[in-house]
Amino acid sequence: MAPKWRELADTLAARIRSGEYAPGQQLPHIRELVEAGEGSKSTVHAAYKALEAEGLVASSRGHGTVVRQQTPLKRLGVARYDKAKWRDGDQVAFIADRVATGRAYRRGDQTQTVSLVEAPPAVAKAHGLPVGADVYARARLVKEGDQPTHTLTSYYRPEHVEGTRIVDPTPGPAGRGGGFRVLYDAGYEIDHMKEQLFARVPTSDEAKLLQLSAGEWVVELHRTTFTADGTVVEFAIGVHAASRFAWEYDFKVPDSAREVTS
Repeated sequence: MAPKWRELADTLAARIRSGEYAPGQQLPHIRELVEAGEGSKSTVHAAYKALEAEGLVASSRGHGTVVRQQTPLKRLGVARYDKAKWRDGDQVAFIADRVATGRAYRRGDQTQTVSLVEAPPAVAKAHGLPVGADVYARARLVKEGDQPTHTLTSYYRPEHVEGTRIVDPTPGPAGRGGGFRVLYDAGYEIDHMKEQLFARVPTSDEAKLLQLSAGEWVVELHRTTFTADGTVVEFAIGVHAASRFAWEYDFKVPDSAREVTS
């Protein structure tokens, strides 16, 4: 026979999956379930911890235990960088993901801080600079509602962005079309990118900032953005809550042998 806490966790999980408890809805306080005869305080607490470990709920001080969004956001591949989205419109990358997923968004879902910093080794290597050279760091925290989804910090050479909206610390995207549009207007049209992904355990600061459940991993993204002549105009490091995204790629399969002979 399963322990009482497991039975309670399974019952609550079924209610979550059926929609009885909707995403964003707070589960009853532990005291309420105890008073309703669902078990002792330790039993209910253990059930809630099990639901949290299974990714169904998130617990935080001041917010209680809240049902998590069960459908992850699409994190598009090539399509999120379509020039028509940001050059001709105002659909920056995180908004493109929300639109593709059919989820609401506000420009204020992205906050930012901008500072002139010494280039860390990975940033210096990407830009071809000596370690410690000055670079601008544009750090963003992106949320869906009250829940953080990821952080993204872009690093730029000062000569590429000095005096542009990229170094303006106003919250939200860097004006219409975001940072890529700013680079485009400054004469640095992006042409191709390289992205690398790493799954890892979060640091304690990342777990707190992203409101991660115990045991939840993150996906670290390194993005290098080039112009047509190979100039690196942005190197970005993102940290994504692993369970909140589904990474989606849709691309034409290359045939390098055919390209060589044609």
